[in-house]
Amino acid sequence: MTALRFVKGHGTENDFVVVPDPDGLLDLAPGLVAAICDRRAGLGADGLLRVVRCAADPEAKPWADEATWFMDYRNADGGVAEMCGNGVRVFARYLVESGLEQPGELRVATRGGVKTVRFEANGDVTVDMGPAAFPGPDGVEVRAGGHTWPAVSVSMGNPHAVVFVADLAQPGDLRQPPEVRPTFPHGVNVEFVVERGPRRIAMRVHERGVGETRSCGTGACAAMVVAARRHGASVPVTYDVEVPGGRLRITERSDGHVELSGPAVLLASGELDPRWVAAHR
Repeated sequence: MTALRFVKGHGTENDFVVVPDPDGLLDLAPGLVAAICDRRAGLGADGLLRVVRCAADPEAKPWADEATWFMDYRNADGGVAEMCGNGVRVFARYLVESGLEQPGELRVATRGGVKTVRFEANGDVTVDMGPAAFPGPDGVEVRAGGHTWPAVSVSMGNPHAVVFVADLAQPGDLRQPPEVRPTFPHGVNVEFVVERGPRRIAMRVHERGVGETRSCGTGACAAMVVAARRHGASVPVTYDVEVPGGRLRITERSDGHVELSGPAVLLASGELDPRWVAAHR
C-alpha cells in the first residue's frame, strides 16, 4: 500500500482536496471521495480535484491536443460533476505552484470543455468560463424556507436555477436541497440572489451533491448574467458578486464569454494513511 498525496485549497472558501495523479493510476471510487471530503471523519471539502494528464485518462483523451491537464472534479458525495469555476482556479494554482505549468495563461480540460486560465498581477486567477446558455425548461419554480419563487435556468457547463429574493435569509437552512419544479434529471445548483447596488449582487447557493457552500464560481456567473439581463445591461459588463466566503468579479465580454476572477489559495499538503485509504475503497 502507498500513501495518497493531497493538497488542500480554496477559492473564496469553496474548498477542495487536490489529488495529483498525473499518470491516471488512482482508483478514486465514489465512497473514497466521499470519505475524504467528510468534514468530521475525513479531510473535509466541498469537492475533490484529481490532477491527471489528458493523455492518461480515457475520458479526457479527446482534449489531449488542446490541453495537457484534465480536472477530474468530484462533488463531496463522490458524484462526478461537469465543471467548477472556483475549482478550476485552484487547480490552475496547483499546476503552477507544483511546477507542472508556468504562470501566465494555460488551458485546462474539464467535463465542461477546455477552459483558458490566466494569472493576474494582483494574484487573482481568472478563468474564461465560455458563454452562458439558457436551455430551459421554462416556468421553473423553487421552494425553500416556506417561500416559492420563479427561477431562471442557466447552464455554465453545469445546471443552475437562479432565484432573486428580497432577503438572503428567506430560503432558510440550505443544507438540504430546495424543492425545484420541474425536476432536473441530473440535479441542479440553486442560487438565491439579492441586489446590493449598481452592478453588485450577493448570493447564497445550494450545490447539488454538497449542500450550502461558502461560494460557487459557476453559480456566481449564472447569477451575474441573469442580473445583467434583468437590467438590460449592454456588454461588456462587470459585476461584483458577494458570497459568504468573499467576493468574486464576473465580466460578460462582448463575445458573450463570461470571465470569473478571484483568489485561489493553497494552504496545506500531506499524505493520507494507506490503511485508511484501503478501508474506504
